[in-house]
Amino acid sequence: MYQPQDSIGFQLGVIYRKVSNRLAANLKDYDLTPEQWSVMCCICFKEGMNQKEIAERTVKDQPTVTRILNVLHRKGLIMRSSDRADRRAYLIYPTEKGRQVTEETSVIERHHNAAMIEDFSPEQLELLAEAFRKIERNAERYGDGPAIET
Repeated sequence: MYQPQDSIGFQLGVIYRKVSNRLAANLKDYDLTPEQWSVMCCICFKEGMNQKEIAERTVKDQPTVTRILNVLHRKGLIMRSSDRADRRAYLIYPTEKGRQVTEETSVIERHHNAAMIEDFSPEQLELLAEAFRKIERNAERYGDGPAIET
């Protein structure tokens, strides 16, 4: 009989939660969540993006990015500047504190990532990356289509 644990979505969800929870524990001293960290990295990598660009680059929806940006702003990690090309939009920049925190936490994330792939050979990592790309392509191809018939 088919078990939920046999589902690729279930397995990826379990792995995601375990990996994310471990990173969250490592970022706790910086008062950052993994989601906030990924947005901060994006902002530091390319300063002056608007919310829509940040959402696209981090693969998050715009309301989620708005909430994260509000939190990062309250923490003094980012600043907003009016976009002269679109008065409804803001361009986002890291503050000096935001750059420093992102630089320090990037080291933590690199160690975290290295720990997650510790026992993999380069060949295994390439196979894993290719498997993830195939799953993503299939999810995009079938994501909005009709339900699969049973």
